[in-house]
Amino acid sequence: MSSERRTRAQRNALRRWRLVLGKYAQESLRAPLDGAGQRLDRALDYLYSREYAGRGLRPEGGPRGPGSLDASQLTVPHWLNEVRELFPRDAAEVVERHALDRYGMTELIADPKTLERLEPNTDLLRVLLTFRGQLQGPVLDAARRVIRKVVEEIKRRIEADIRRTLAGRVNRFRHSPLAIRQNFDARGTLRANLKNYDTERRKLVIDRVRFFERNTRRLPWTVILCVDQSGSMAESVIHSAVMASILAGVPSVAVKLVVFDTAVVDLTQYVSDPVEALMGVQLGGGTDIAKAMRYCEQLIDNPQRTALVLVTDFCEGGSPAHLVSVCRRLASARVRLLGLAALDMSAEPAYDKAMAARLAAAGMEIAALTPNRLAEWLVRIIS
Repeated sequence: MSSERRTRAQRNALRRWRLVLGKYAQESLRAPLDGAGQRLDRALDYLYSREYAGRGLRPEGGPRGPGSLDASQLTVPHWLNEVRELFPRDAAEVVERHALDRYGMTELIADPKTLERLEPNTDLLRVLLTFRGQLQGPVLDAARRVIRKVVEEIKRRIEADIRRTLAGRVNRFRHSPLAIRQNFDARGTLRANLKNYDTERRKLVIDRVRFFERNTRRLPWTVILCVDQSGSMAESVIHSAVMASILAGVPSVAVKLVVFDTAVVDLTQYVSDPVEALMGVQLGGGTDIAKAMRYCEQLIDNPQRTALVLVTDFCEGGSPAHLVSVCRRLASARVRLLGLAALDMSAEPAYDKAMAARLAAAGMEIAALTPNRLAEWLVRIIS
């Protein structure tokens, strides 16, 4: 490496460290920032100087570079535009997430125009659900549009596979007139067309294509989704609402959706519209799982054809003995019970293992599942 290239690399490394360490490192590093570098520095300082304030340091104590624009002169919309323009998309999303999660910069969602410029994703949706009670007027309308975008994207990714799973297992003894690619019977098609083999061209002429039929389930089932809306369960709440809307379109399945903290809210009337269901959620608060389970118990008409899916971290704020008691009672009535420590695309749970073990001993299956795996469990139960 030439000395010129080495010097340039050292200068770039020094510049990066200066941006990482912030304006208080300027005197020690003496790393000059060009125009773009100053813009990056302002955008980062606008957010991360809050770390100094959180530790009791005066934000105005650091030096100001020549020609700089102090962070206090930035507005939230201006800052957001700078972040979007200066950083790659992935990095911009991380900075936005830090603004909302780490520093409580809720002014990002206080202006409808600013809100609609944020990247619609599950992190933003979780923040909107957390502060839903404070959203009003145009901001609430903008939040609803953001929620719909995120929900539609999640539904687009998982609905086809879930519906295919719930449609029934392939029946390899009967064929169907419906041409569904996933049900293609290659051997049956080959046998049905052997008489059309062209010996001269050495090719098989296909004029009859065979597809397997799928088994269907006619007897009605009730699926109750009982979802903990505490803050730690945000991803699971979102996927539960989407899952309920998909299940609502399955013949012979009646879906009920209940969310809870220390109170219980029945959102069954919104199962076909996950956006409206989520607008009825308020993340946070305590947890009374036993109370929610007792409420769900009242919704059961036919225990032997009911599947109750409890989505929670099992951190019971009420009486553990009452929770175990209602679980044991439902299991003895032959309700199929499934306790999910997570229902999202990663299915990485953090939960009270001791409480989950007690419920497992009382008759509840315990798992952490993706929506597709939940659909497979339902097929196994209601087949």
